[in-house]
Amino acid sequence: MDKDRVKGTVDEVVGSTKSKVGNLTGDKRTEIEGAAQQIKGKVENAVGKLKDAGRGVRDDVVASKRGG
Repeated sequence: MDKDRVKGTVDEVVGSTKSKVGNLTGDKRTEIEGAAQQIKGKVENAVGKLKDAGRGVRDDVVASKRGG
């Protein structure tokens, strides 16, 4: 698993929590920061998935060249 996927998942969870806390306390700034962090996490997660997919394709190509 790519490090971007791990970081993205953490940012999504922390951002979601921060957004909910901001909503419950009426702190719009915290709510917005949390939502932004959550979006950042989704982007990082997507980048990590693309990197993982690219590595999978590369591994398949190398394996096919080796006859395996």
